[in-house]
Amino acid sequence: MIDSLIEKDIELFLYLNNLGYIQWDNFWLILTNKFSAIPLYFLLLYVAYKQFGLKKTVILLLSIAALIFVSDQTSNLFKNGFKRLRPCHTDEIDNLFRLVGNRCGGLYSYFSAHAANSMAVTVFFSLVLKFKTNISVFLLFFWAILVGYSRIYIGVHFPLDIITGMFFGILYGFVFAKLFIFGSNRFKF
Repeated sequence: MIDSLIEKDIELFLYLNNLGYIQWDNFWLILTNKFSAIPLYFLLLYVAYKQFGLKKTVILLLSIAALIFVSDQTSNLFKNGFKRLRPCHTDEIDNLFRLVGNRCGGLYSYFSAHAANSMAVTVFFSLVLKFKTNISVFLLFFWAILVGYSRIYIGVHFPLDIITGMFFGILYGFVFAKLFIFGSNRFKF
């Protein structure tokens, strides 16, 4: 059963990765770079500041830092526990996919911290902030999904790595948002 799932995961990876075109490579490399989201994070912090004020925004920022720390560490635990090789370290599929940017990353891939972190931030802000329109929430989720797909596109993660990362991101984003909301209502910061 597990072998069949992994085989299907590899097939899906090869299909999705090979959909790429060299003309789009730079776009996906920019999107997958964790620093390219900094303007989005500043925008979200600005919206939080406008809604909550300085003191509560500082608490929110500390909550986000804790959220990313937990998400990252869970990903590292899984990577070191499962020891599933990244596509670029998997000899059986060498030369069957595109490694965009010629950077493979660490040795292990299961699960994607990029996918987990982007989804965790999305869920957290979607639950905590009061957006004027649902389109803002839609755009956040769209961004998180694109970040996840970018990891497949550039050749460093399998689809199951992304799906699992997004699952943990949703879980942690929900838990940390509820803790933040509970704490801010209980302690009035």
